[in-house]
Amino acid sequence: MQHHNLRENLKVAALVEDTITKGQGHLSDTGALIINTGKFTGRSPKDRYIVEDDITRDTVDWGKINIPIGQQTFDQLLEKTREYAKGLDAVYVRDAYACASRKYRINIRVFTEYPWQNMFAYNMFLRPDDERITNLLTDEWTIYAFPGVKADPAVHGTRQDNFSIINFTKKMILIGGTAYTGEIKKGIFSVLNYVLPTRRDVLSMHCSANVGTKGDTALFFGLSGTGKTTLSNDPDRRLIGDDEHGWSQANVFNLEGGCYAKVIDLSESKEPQIYRAIKFGALLENIGLKEDGHTPNYEDDSITQNTRVSYPIDHIENIMYNSRGDIPRNIFFLTCDAFGVLPPISKLTPEQAMYHFISGYTAKIAGTETGITEPQPNFSACFGAPFIPLHPTHYADMLGNKLKQSADDGEPISVWLVNTGWTGGGYGEGSRIELAFTRAMIKAALTGALDDVEYVTDPVFGLSRPTSCPDVPNAILNPRDTWRNEKQYDEAAEKLAHLFHKNFSNYAKEADKAIVNAGPE
Repeated sequence: MQHHNLRENLKVAALVEDTITKGQGHLSDTGALIINTGKFTGRSPKDRYIVEDDITRDTVDWGKINIPIGQQTFDQLLEKTREYAKGLDAVYVRDAYACASRKYRINIRVFTEYPWQNMFAYNMFLRPDDERITNLLTDEWTIYAFPGVKADPAVHGTRQDNFSIINFTKKMILIGGTAYTGEIKKGIFSVLNYVLPTRRDVLSMHCSANVGTKGDTALFFGLSGTGKTTLSNDPDRRLIGDDEHGWSQANVFNLEGGCYAKVIDLSESKEPQIYRAIKFGALLENIGLKEDGHTPNYEDDSITQNTRVSYPIDHIENIMYNSRGDIPRNIFFLTCDAFGVLPPISKLTPEQAMYHFISGYTAKIAGTETGITEPQPNFSACFGAPFIPLHPTHYADMLGNKLKQSADDGEPISVWLVNTGWTGGGYGEGSRIELAFTRAMIKAALTGALDDVEYVTDPVFGLSRPTSCPDVPNAILNPRDTWRNEKQYDEAAEKLAHLFHKNFSNYAKEADKAIVNAGPE
């Protein structure tokens, strides 16, 4: 990079000014910066690569998710990126770090083509104070994000001209051909999903986390669109983070410094904390606008269903300022069931917890990834398969050991499966479970209100579901009762059970028999 065109660690106001001056964005009625990410409005997982070298060759779980690419190709694209950057009027640089626990912290230096990309990095990574910035110049990881740099598939062997490449030997992430900011965030998350488990004995997790008034930590696992951000933003609990965390022997800590929330159909009444966080310093992506050209129309999906906002975590009023919490007492697996057959809440045995963690069932929500236009049944190991470089059983074994240790210590962790998807029928027939009911079920689990109620076992999935829950109609607790045609429910349940079995066959050889038997009948 040329020193003369580097704009380093600019204040948010300066990044906003540059964005507006360059004609790349404008302010909303609340002061948030509105931008459009262009062609890509979601991640492109088929264009994510990892350099195959001596570090990764025998450790990465290669396949459709972790796609190998050669060192020579990486070097060619890196040189192309650097040459491209020399010709720009400005290259934006951000010094930041990941992991709120100092023991596990990694330093990050981000180079971006656009000022609003740099603002995204400021929002999402942990922000050093001014005294620490000079200490970060010996950064551990470097990210180059330049949408104007495109690969040539015929020369570089990529699928198309956009790419995101992780190089563990050089400690670099190279992003080109796409301006979607989520590639920056998930690139570092993929790095941490390799480094923390293999070198730090820390379970890295795709989950949100919060803490109650009694100091009890809760984790919320789930893919994008299942409710991690929404459900963890609870006015009665302090937020640790909304998406990425590490679980060490001592505590749970946030890997990031901000939130990246979906805003499709956002309203102040349903999600007041997120709604109020959208102010100056927040970055709104691909949002439709009302007639005045400045007021976001959160119901508008004309650009994408995957409308997003990023903001520093301190835009939320009720947070854990050290971004850490004690060992969790409750874990929630959030699944958006497009079939509409899973109970809205179930309590899992340890074996069932392992089964469903490895399975990671949900539905891909429209817009989250390129080409997804409606919910599709999806199994994503550890509720985060697109971001895990290691074999899923590596993470599952770590979680199992933590559950066992908590039981041996006399403080067993409660694990719940929560369906935030459909009821009364599958997608196209039924309707999404009311957010108010899901919140009430989460609250009941956290407060112990579900400890003494009667449970029944689902005959197909073997799940223990409560027959009553405060502030929730009993009728929706049994999904079969919500369908007009019980025979159709039985057929849908059988179909989903078959899909569970088919998916788990990929892991059955590595899993204990008790875990295999914890799946559906």
